[in-house]
Amino acid sequence: MKIVILERNSVGADVSADCISELGEVTVYDNTVTLEEVRDRVRDADIVIANKSPLREETLKDAPNVKLICEFATGYDNCDLDYCKSRGIKVANVRDYCTAMVAQHTFTMALALSQKLFHYDAYVKSGAYSAQDRFSNFDLPFCELEGKTWGIVGMGNIGRRVAKIAEAFGCRVVFHSVTGKSSCTEYPRLDKDTLLTECDFLSLHCPLSDLSRDFIDAHALKKMKKTAILLNVARGPVVNNADLYEALESGEIAAAGLDVVEKEPLTPDNPLSRCKDSVKLIITPHLAWASVEARRRCVEEAYLNIAAYLRGEDRNIVNP
Repeated sequence: MKIVILERNSVGADVSADCISELGEVTVYDNTVTLEEVRDRVRDADIVIANKSPLREETLKDAPNVKLICEFATGYDNCDLDYCKSRGIKVANVRDYCTAMVAQHTFTMALALSQKLFHYDAYVKSGAYSAQDRFSNFDLPFCELEGKTWGIVGMGNIGRRVAKIAEAFGCRVVFHSVTGKSSCTEYPRLDKDTLLTECDFLSLHCPLSDLSRDFIDAHALKKMKKTAILLNVARGPVVNNADLYEALESGEIAAAGLDVVEKEPLTPDNPLSRCKDSVKLIITPHLAWASVEARRRCVEEAYLNIAAYLRGEDRNIVNP
């Protein structure tokens, strides 16, 4: 069985992927970017392990032996599921491996922004604190989470974990279902406009789809409170980056924390790259999922998906 790992670096060189070698003859590429590279590298593969590499007709048509694609991720929008199904290629993702870390990162950004931590850290390190004649400084007002309304878009495993943590902080939790099919009954479900107008914090945890693309745009941002904080740990295109930049500059919302942007890595032509004020905007480089523990689980889950396939069992197949 020929297994090709297209993006070994996506799980980090500090995490071992040697277990995959127990399952077949493995060829490893640190990174695979271009369509030509993908096409050439999967040509003789039986199983492909990927993360962001595009796997669709133009890259798979000359790879007749591919029968399984395993994602080093939960998301699978890099795969054309319809084409794969027409070819009999199964696509498997890894699930619930980074829930704890993504939820933790959501609150790391929320707390840093709501408490103006970067401002106060810079104040102390600048020497201004040492030069003042009083014991404290709170020139930028900050707020408690207790009593605030925390809205969630995408009430899957991560959304539910965030909801529980928000409750522990004393927040009122509400949510919106992009598809309208959520089974969640623990929290009030609101329509989009009501969610936008009521939330003090709004965190996004939904998959990218035609329904969620540009979910937060200029129209949505205008409906939010001027004191609201937006948090995107879903997919970059769920938020229109140009519209968010304008909203932050004009004060339509107070702040935003992003772990994802529309095109990654962040490009110089993305207007958000011009915002250097960390009181208004925090951007991290798509790392909310990437604790050492989570990356180890990611590799282990991919291993188990392949092992199940080799036994004739379906495990985490997203295109049955």
